[in-house]
Amino acid sequence: MHLVVNGKFTAQRLTGVQRVAYELMRAVRSAHAAGDDIEIAVPGNAIESASPIDRQRQVPWLKGDLWEQIALPLATRGELLLSLCNSGPIFKRRHVVMVHDMAVYDTPHTFSWLFRTWYRVKFAMLIRRAPILLTVSAFSKARICALLGAEESRVRVVRPGADHFRRIPSDRSIVERLSLTNVKYCVIVGSLDPRKNLQRVLEAVAQLGHLREVKFVVVGGANARVFARGAASQTPGEGSTNETNPQIVRAGYVSDAELKALYEHAACLAFPSLYEGFGLPPLEAMFCGCPAIVSTHPAVAEACGDAAMYCDARSVDDIAGKIEQMLTDDALRAQYKEKGLRHAHEYGWDRAARELMKILRGETYETEPAIAVRSAA
Repeated sequence: MHLVVNGKFTAQRLTGVQRVAYELMRAVRSAHAAGDDIEIAVPGNAIESASPIDRQRQVPWLKGDLWEQIALPLATRGELLLSLCNSGPIFKRRHVVMVHDMAVYDTPHTFSWLFRTWYRVKFAMLIRRAPILLTVSAFSKARICALLGAEESRVRVVRPGADHFRRIPSDRSIVERLSLTNVKYCVIVGSLDPRKNLQRVLEAVAQLGHLREVKFVVVGGANARVFARGAASQTPGEGSTNETNPQIVRAGYVSDAELKALYEHAACLAFPSLYEGFGLPPLEAMFCGCPAIVSTHPAVAEACGDAAMYCDARSVDDIAGKIEQMLTDDALRAQYKEKGLRHAHEYGWDRAARELMKILRGETYETEPAIAVRSAA
């Protein structure tokens, strides 16, 4: 099989969708590409160390969306293209696309008008041209079928893994830099994205002032051009401590090695997200031995099973209560740590890569199959 991978993600910061692309292709390269001809097409502004595939095709013309929509399809005419990051050239034939979620439809208020409009146009075009859509959970598959009208047989699920943290060295210097050595703390994944529910978590933390020795570490950053302006007040400040609540430590964007260290030394993770395509952060935390408190959102529950503690993400009181319960009950915390470790280690990128290659090899692209579309009404 000859396959070209859309390498637009090699020029982007490593976040959720880029992580999936990188780790899937790394696993394919390392174990499952024998006999296959796989290369990655990368833009001129690609980060050299960001490519998971050794064989690269430089496509130096243009960058960003213009590169993806114009230069990439021209450079891959007649070839099978795999796009893994929620996007791809809308007029490309022989194209398999991974769509992680339907957030631009399900939570439109959390995105800028320009971003959500452009992605809706892309999804509408891709569903008619891509013979297969990939996604990351049964929840996202159901939403894709309902909102885009795709037949279920054309939407395939490839669930992400969490074992990339096994090879990442732990950078404990961040624990010392944030003065967290020998301190009990809870990690909070927060960003400009309102779906992460940071505001309610901070309100819940305000109820836990009686836990005087506990800290709450807010990790994350986001692209302000993507999310709605109303979320700006939720931005974590780089490396600063909240001026009004000394229990809150704002770490900002951290490296994978730093995040691993924070998870390894944390008492728990609070992740009451309002919307996800899958829910990778709690799996990553559990893989590192950090018990997770998560929302009951279907995609998060699908990812976490019975290995996480669940809370009502819209109830500040319930979020606060579950965090306090996890922080103060050592036996309960140890129980969830053990369950989380066992559960997270079942999610491996090798397994995801095998599933991906099985899907790609199972399709014959000698002629372009028309993706079945039914009325979304």
